[in-house]
Amino acid sequence: MELKICHMYPDVLNLYGDGGNIICMKKRLEWRGIDVSVTKMPIGSDSSLAGFDLFFIGGGQDFEQEVLLNDLHKGKDASVKAAIEDGKTFLTICGGYQMMGNYYQTHEGVRCDFIGAVNYYTVGSDIRMIGNYKFKCEEVSGGSTVVGFENHSGKTYLGEGVSPLGRVLAGYGNNGEDGTEGVRYRNLFGTYSHGPLLPKNPGLCDIILLSALERKYGKADLEPLDDSAELAAHDVMCGRI
Repeated sequence: MELKICHMYPDVLNLYGDGGNIICMKKRLEWRGIDVSVTKMPIGSDSSLAGFDLFFIGGGQDFEQEVLLNDLHKGKDASVKAAIEDGKTFLTICGGYQMMGNYYQTHEGVRCDFIGAVNYYTVGSDIRMIGNYKFKCEEVSGGSTVVGFENHSGKTYLGEGVSPLGRVLAGYGNNGEDGTEGVRYRNLFGTYSHGPLLPKNPGLCDIILLSALERKYGKADLEPLDDSAELAAHDVMCGRI
């Protein structure tokens, strides 16, 4: 078995160690004897998205999102939407998560259209939601308790037919109001969790990898790994939150 991973916009979307998610996914595949390749797709690249099985998009600052939207609207947005509807796996963090939705409206009322791949939107707030937090994934996404770090002023609201990745146990999550965190739509996983997310949340990492393998091969199993170090880090963070 083999997975081909596309790391989109690593040159600009790289806050809070988000690139560590790529390292984590790659190692957890290699430890199981599964071949993996990682291709970086920086801004301005005209490479096709067709040959990849899993896509990662990290977080960035607001001005970086504006630059990226210009790049996405040159044709990548249609390719991203087609890949999501085709069941390809996406992990998107913070700004990358927001950009998959319909739009971002600033606190002053200025609206910026995003790519509209999934039915949700984000509204800017004058309150910054920041700090370590945790949430419990929905059963369809493994049901594990996830720890991470959030830092966003945008409040995201999920639309009809769209489910959250999980429910907030401590912290803010999508908007600090309805108790939801992130999104799960087909095999798109979106979250506000920086940190990076995956190294100290191995259960969620394996769910993401399994979604890509099953989509490609129809059926797949991931043999257990010794996650004692990862779970120790996870438990320390749970104790701090």
